[in-house]
Amino acid sequence: MEAAPLAAHLPHAEAHNQHKWLIALAVMLGTTLEVLDSSIVNVSLPHMQGTFSASVDEIAWVLTSYLVANGIMIPMTGWISSRFGRKRYFLTSVFTFVAASGLCGAAGSLGQIVLFRLIQGAAGAAMLPSSQAILMETFPPEEQQLAMATWGVGLMCAPILGPTLGGWITDNWNWRWNFYINLPIGAIAFLMVSAFVHDPPYLRNRVIGRRVDYLGIVFLAASLGLLQIVLDRGERADWFNAPWVIWASIASAAAFLALCVRELHFSEPIIDLRMLKIRLFSIAVFLVTVLSFVLFGTGMLNPVFLQEFMGYTAWKAGLVMAPRAIAAMASMVIAGQVARAGYDNKRLIGISFALMTVGLWYMAHWNLDVGMWQIIWPGIILGAGLGLCFPILSAAALSCVARERMGFAASLYNMMRNTGAAIGIAYMTNSLIRNQQIHQSYLVQHFSVFDAWRLSNMPIHAPGAPPFAYLPEIVSGQKQGLGLVYEMILGQASILAFSDIYRILAVMTVLMIPSFLLFRGARTNAGGNAAMH
Repeated sequence: MEAAPLAAHLPHAEAHNQHKWLIALAVMLGTTLEVLDSSIVNVSLPHMQGTFSASVDEIAWVLTSYLVANGIMIPMTGWISSRFGRKRYFLTSVFTFVAASGLCGAAGSLGQIVLFRLIQGAAGAAMLPSSQAILMETFPPEEQQLAMATWGVGLMCAPILGPTLGGWITDNWNWRWNFYINLPIGAIAFLMVSAFVHDPPYLRNRVIGRRVDYLGIVFLAASLGLLQIVLDRGERADWFNAPWVIWASIASAAAFLALCVRELHFSEPIIDLRMLKIRLFSIAVFLVTVLSFVLFGTGMLNPVFLQEFMGYTAWKAGLVMAPRAIAAMASMVIAGQVARAGYDNKRLIGISFALMTVGLWYMAHWNLDVGMWQIIWPGIILGAGLGLCFPILSAAALSCVARERMGFAASLYNMMRNTGAAIGIAYMTNSLIRNQQIHQSYLVQHFSVFDAWRLSNMPIHAPGAPPFAYLPEIVSGQKQGLGLVYEMILGQASILAFSDIYRILAVMTVLMIPSFLLFRGARTNAGGNAAMH
């Protein structure tokens, strides 16, 4: 499948060339808001729980509702834009997102905030793929990687900074302000998009009255909605030991198979799966799924390690993780500038996965006595690797698709990125708990009572380690130092569990280093627009 010729990209890009960076800022604000709201409320859930007198399981629906609605709507963005116009859909999404944010902040009951979060997640879904397609059409081909680097700043840094910002706002103001801050930023984004963003001619001249794939919409909602619920809440139900997890997984898989069959045979599909026949697009989609798995998985693990086991506050943990975000931003800009200079930077993909491997391998050697700098510099290396790869993959995936199908390509690309993130978070959570229990059991079995009494008289320091409430009957009536010994055992088991996961991720990324060789089949046309031959 040939890419659209370079000339097809130029008229639209030249018409708005003087506003391209204002357009980039406008859509990046929307992207940042959408991604930020998927993580900023995490640390304020206990406060919401008290406000609404809800249980831990009930308050978790504040997160689940947002993620489910977001996951369902992301792949539909290209189809909706083709029918109603990308600018109109983007503006509607921003307005609805901002309005729902205000309603979330003012919610008076658990049912209200869950409903408003559902609306917020559905509205915010359009911002990611739409903004990506807008930037690819606004910037000339030689600057498209730089545009993707700009877009990626919000996508990659918001999950890292979200919990920190949310914690600071909750501690100093109120959990409701985590939603209210969206109002002024969203209003600015709405005004800027209204003034500077315009639909290309092929979207302005869209055909009305085409067939609607209602059955495809049902299959899509069932498949991705149930999958997101299983991934987000399966751990609380002990995964496949709960019947509802089994049946929801079966229903999700069946709906996905039905969706694939339906979309490959329907004339106006919701998701254009035929794009996966384009080798460059499929490779980029696969690699960005792995990238999201690592990004969001480690984004969940690192704050848990710093706050639960090192005793850091949310603010201090955020400061320690901030250099990782800065490194990601810097490496994304470097990748974009290399492409802008006319160099083929596909080899940087191998370097990026090598950097990720180094960062993850050093993280696997953390312990409870690790210093702050020993935490910061592996994060910098990991962040640099994540950022270096992202704009290259985004530009490669969308530049090999005809511009009339770019919205569909961006939707499919972001659907897989979102799925990789959800699977990564679920995998890390499940592996951490399972491995911790395995190591804990092994250490207790090989730890004699004599050793416990001997070590109980020695000074033990496990900074930030949580109480070992798991065995209260063992330490009951014994010296207090014996409780500290078992507290040390729990801390050691937890560290070993973290190390296991980081090693697995390091092996995964090292296997991805040669992946840049898969891009040899793609050549670059004048101006950098990739084509497949």
